[in-house]
Order: sequence, then structure tokens, then C-alpha cells
Amino acid sequence: MDVDNSKVNVCLLLEGTYPYVAGGVSGWVHELIREQSHLTFHITAILPPDANLEHRYELPENVVGINNIFLHQLEKSSGRLSVSKKNKLFKRLETPLLNLQSRSRTRDLKKIMSLLAEDRKQMGSSVLMNSEEVWVMLVRMYNTTMGNNSFLDYFWSWRALMGGLYSMLLADIPDADCYHALCTGFAGLLLARIKLEKQKPCILTEHGIYTNERRIEIGAADWLEDQRSLNLNVERNRFEKSLRDLWIETFAGYSKLCYEACERIFTLYEGNQELQLEDGADPEKLFVIPNGIDFERYAQIKRDPEHAPTVALIGRVVPIKDIKTFIRGMANLQRSVKNLRAWIMGPMDEDEDYYQECVEMVEHSNLNEVVEFTGKVKIDEYLGQIDVIVLTSLSEAQPLVLLEAGAAGIPSVATEVGACREIIDGRSDESPVLGPGGLVCSLSSPVELAQALDRLLTDQEFYQSCSKTIRERVRVYYNKIDQHQAYKDVYAQYMS
Repeated sequence: MDVDNSKVNVCLLLEGTYPYVAGGVSGWVHELIREQSHLTFHITAILPPDANLEHRYELPENVVGINNIFLHQLEKSSGRLSVSKKNKLFKRLETPLLNLQSRSRTRDLKKIMSLLAEDRKQMGSSVLMNSEEVWVMLVRMYNTTMGNNSFLDYFWSWRALMGGLYSMLLADIPDADCYHALCTGFAGLLLARIKLEKQKPCILTEHGIYTNERRIEIGAADWLEDQRSLNLNVERNRFEKSLRDLWIETFAGYSKLCYEACERIFTLYEGNQELQLEDGADPEKLFVIPNGIDFERYAQIKRDPEHAPTVALIGRVVPIKDIKTFIRGMANLQRSVKNLRAWIMGPMDEDEDYYQECVEMVEHSNLNEVVEFTGKVKIDEYLGQIDVIVLTSLSEAQPLVLLEAGAAGIPSVATEVGACREIIDGRSDESPVLGPGGLVCSLSSPVELAQALDRLLTDQEFYQSCSKTIRERVRVYYNKIDQHQAYKDVYAQYMS
């Protein structure tokens, strides 16, 4: 489906998720749409150029349209701009573009949008990305901010960032009563553009904090071979940046623009709000709507007492889930827990190189009889044979899998990211205090992970206490009925 003129109540802005990628956020979106069946939805999906467009979900009937925006893919110009016009354009674009990469302001975005609108039909890749005139601007921008870095590295970073920016600012957008983004980043940039263009209510729900996740990825990126990023010299010219600075500050700027555009900014737990405030969010706009689950559905799952000790990591096989720490932890745990089974349950095709590295690690650690990659499964069919759920993630929001397993009485061991500690140990305002529903361990610590799992699997009294506690905590505090009503009220308010 493409952009159409059907009556649209809510346009969802989604980056790299639903309906093409399975996962926590995608599942959340699918349920949101189904539960708000009195509304019509249009999906604007922001995707990489080589995205697989096979649907992982069957779209509900109240989805009346879907359009895809491919990053870095711009239409070819339908006409020609004169050399003088192009020179004038890029001289006027240069300053707001530089500002957008360091100290983003709405007026800079508005200026860029205005300049692109003057000759919109000519604003394709041949002008904005590949013309001689844009090359002159690129060199000026390099000399202004990155002159002591590799020009070749800057060139490719510039093309990636500018291609993403222009694809957001030139894409067609449907008319809707309300616009709802599920992250900042490019989706947040698009939301900021929509606010300026359409003057319609805009809201944001952040599961994980986009800028925080990008900082992790950019910090670990081996393609940013920029030694100046290690330079801690406080005398460095304030206009000089490393490539990592460029990427991180650009995405932080997009978050700030998005926050300014929103009527309300939602997240899943209070810990996220600290990061939102750091990135420039107005505290008066911040609200928490925690995720909820169908408690009764998972509470009815029968546990099979006749199975080998089993732990399961439920998640995508990608670096941010830190599957390798889980595998290393299993190498330690098998020494103390006999007949151990360890399942890695989630899609394996999102980062095939990383998946192959994990498979090789299992083989090199002689864990072929212990660790199994199941792929994506129906969790309900497996929970009855799982003793402990594991999350070794480097970043999380409020993982539904901990709640679903908790309703079935399954404790968890998770890293201290997102809302994991809040779920496992309880919120600060929990009354009465229920106690631990599992254990929290440090990031990237296979030894600590193995020790926590060993305690749960071998200390039956402690295990039963955690099982009872996590089931009760989920029942009392994480009811999906409350979550669905909250969004129903929000939509009603901004479409009235």
C-alpha cells in the first residue's frame, strides 16, 4: 500500500520495525493497533535501502495504508537547476546543516525545509548528493569542523547522514489527525518536519532511548577508524570533531528536535526520563505508561516438572543483545549444572555475520549439546519447560519477555539495563515490598551470569520464592488493560 487519501486517525512513524521485522517493539505496535480497533492507522516505515519487505505480521483491518521511506534513496531530479541557483542553494544550506549536526534548533530545520521547498521537484540525488556545487559545500563543511580527520571517512559519513536527512525531508507523508513516532532518530526527525508542515498533534513513545543505543553502536563501530575520537585534550578547538562526535551529536540533535515537536513524550519507566532530560526534553511533557501483558493467558501455562534444567534467552541474535556473553556464561554454568539446556530463541537473520560468529563460539566452546538456536518460536509452547529467562542485553527498555515469563512463575536473570531491575526487584514505590523475582547481573559478565543462574537452579527455596514474587508483581503492576486504556485516552484527547 502507498500513501492514500483514506481517513486516517493515527499515522505511526516506525524505524526498522513493524511490519517487516519481528521483535518487542513490533509486537507492541501490532497489539496497539489491534486494541485501538475504533481508530484507523497508517504506517510510515523507515527502512534501509536493502530491507526485506516480507511482512512478519498480518496487518489488522484498521490499517488503511502503509508507505515505505528508504534511507538515502532520493528521487532523480525532474528538471535542472542552473549553476547559480545551486551555488546559492548550498551557500544558504550550509549553516543550518552544520547547526543540525551540533546544536540543533527548530529554526534550522525550518530553514532547510524552506530551501528545499523552493524548487522541490529539482531536489533529487543529482543535485543534493552528486553535483559539483554540493561537493564544494561538502569540502567547506569538512574544513570548518573536521579538517584534522580523514577526508575519505568524513565523505562517507557525510553522505550517509545527508542521505538520511534528505530522504526524511522529501518523502510524501499522509494526512492524519495525529502522528505517533516510536523512536527519535530518523523517525523523530520526520515527526519534527511533520509538526512544522502540518501543525497536527505529535506524540512520541520511546521504548529504549534511541541516542543511548546509537552511542553504544557508534562507540563499538570498527568502521569509524578515527583515532582522534580517543583524544581527550581539553585544548582541542571547540569546532573540531571526531567522526564519532559527528554521528552522536547528529542523532542527539534529531532527538531534541523531536522532543520540541511533541505534545507528550511517553516512555515505559522512570529511568528513561533521565536520559530524555539530558537530550533536551521538556520535563512537563514527560509521562510514563508501562507495558502490560495478558496476565491470565500466561498464568495458565502449566509447568512441566519432568525436564532437564533449562535456561532461555529470548531475543534477536544481534550484537546489542550480547548473545556472546550468554554463550560464555553457559560454558561456565555447565560445569556446575548437569544436563543443562540453553535455548537462544529469536530471529537469526537480522545480522547473519554476528549469528555465524555465535555459532562458531558454541562449537569452539564444545557447547553443541547444550546450546540450541531455535529461531523464532511461539513462546507459549516453550515456557512450560523453561526454568529461568536470561537477558544479557547491552540496552533494553521494558522487556515484555520478563513479564510474560513472570506471569508463568518463571524468574529471570538480566543485566541492569532499562526496566530490568525494576521488574525483578520492584519499583521504589512498591507497597508492600514483594522481594526479588530473580537476579540482576553486570553487563558483559559471563561469570556473574553463571553464578546467578547456578543459585536459581540449585537453591529450590530461593527459586520458589522468586517464582511466587515475580508472578504477583506482574499481576499487580503490569496489566495490559491499563496500558491500552491510557493510549485510548491520549488519542481521544489529541483527535478531539
